[in-house]
Amino acid sequence: MNERLCTAPAPASVPAREASSAPDRAPITRGPGRNHRWKVLGVGVAANVSFAAAMGGIPATAVQMRSAYALANGDLGIVLGMIGLGIAISELPWGLLTDRWGDRRVLLVGLMVTAAALVALGVWGVPTPNFVPSMPMLAAGMLTIGVLGGSVNGSSGRAVMRWFHDSERGLAMSVRQCAVPLGGGIGALLLPGAAVHFGFGAVFFGLGAACIAAAVMAWGWLVEPPEEPHETTSTAARAANAAGGRPVASYSPLRDARLLSTALGMAVLAMPQIAVVTFGTVFLHDFAHVGVVTISLTLGAVQAGAAITRVWSGRYTDKRRNRPAYLRTCTIVVGGVFALLALLVAALAHRPEWLAHGTPWMIALLIAGGVVASAWHGIAFTELATRAGASRAGTALGIGNTGVFLTMFLTPLTIPWLLSIGGWGLVWAGGLLCAALAWPLFVWSHRERPRA
Repeated sequence: MNERLCTAPAPASVPAREASSAPDRAPITRGPGRNHRWKVLGVGVAANVSFAAAMGGIPATAVQMRSAYALANGDLGIVLGMIGLGIAISELPWGLLTDRWGDRRVLLVGLMVTAAALVALGVWGVPTPNFVPSMPMLAAGMLTIGVLGGSVNGSSGRAVMRWFHDSERGLAMSVRQCAVPLGGGIGALLLPGAAVHFGFGAVFFGLGAACIAAAVMAWGWLVEPPEEPHETTSTAARAANAAGGRPVASYSPLRDARLLSTALGMAVLAMPQIAVVTFGTVFLHDFAHVGVVTISLTLGAVQAGAAITRVWSGRYTDKRRNRPAYLRTCTIVVGGVFALLALLVAALAHRPEWLAHGTPWMIALLIAGGVVASAWHGIAFTELATRAGASRAGTALGIGNTGVFLTMFLTPLTIPWLLSIGGWGLVWAGGLLCAALAWPLFVWSHRERPRA
């Protein structure tokens, strides 16, 4: 890592144009040493694991939730989508607040209020022999969890951006992002069994305790690095200034068309992953007729594979410096895997006698689809944050997460409708359509600007 990250700002004799062209960074001049950045990354991982266990683990209890709360498939889709809706409507406000208040305050407050909401749901939102909470009540609880938990993403991502140099950000952001499938995998492995044997009270109280533990880590380790007197600017702002565009100081991620195009591509390409996470349990139960253990292991494999590939992709793109090309490659692979899954499911639907032999292949393709549809997340968020610059990373990450989690709300609502029209084959064919829509958005957002 560049040693200048931990030294004082360059002397006044360094030419101004040389300083202005340096990579975006926030050198540490006092306080914790350079190795403290790994503790900050650990806080980001812990915070995201704790919330992702709720975000990905609660949908893994879909079969148990449908039975315990007496929900139809349509109502189940609404309930599961509410967490994503809550995150979507709160991500940008939380991101703007993070850029204004700082990472530590927002992350601490967000984790504690999310824990409080989960505990409240464990007290008043659990079915008993004499009382079953209504669907609107359960949906409101999920919406609240999403709104409050949306604080975790932007605040932890901004902290990582400000502590790591650009040559390490792909790896660092991917490690932070791998916490999402890691937490979801833990939730998928533990929560369905907890719901069956101990009830949903244990599910909600356990998730609340995880958020409190992450808040304790943030309290002890998360500090903001001091900035140098003249903070360097984002790649997008420097490019606009060099081209004679608007001044660097007026740059806003909200007005950056290429950043918004990347964010829209991320939102579309997230749909196949969300389909696997939210309705994969229902698919395996209703179509493949497999048990709870197989379902939990399958979703756990999806999340574990996603975590591993996110870390690998971060290191790979840091070395090759090929993040845009990597995003386009992932788009192609996602389309191919989901096309194969859709064809296999359609064939098994017409020839049920093949189901016993086809189920292992179907599960393998479902795992592969969930993994490749998750592998690109850390790279895409690194692109957004790098383009916007460290001081505006909270806003940029908020924009990206708004789109991704809006699709987390819309996808569970769309799946029952597709299911009623064309069955599970049509549902998984949607992954191919999403890849086809995301491809031109990634191509346009990273194409070279024509020279004046």
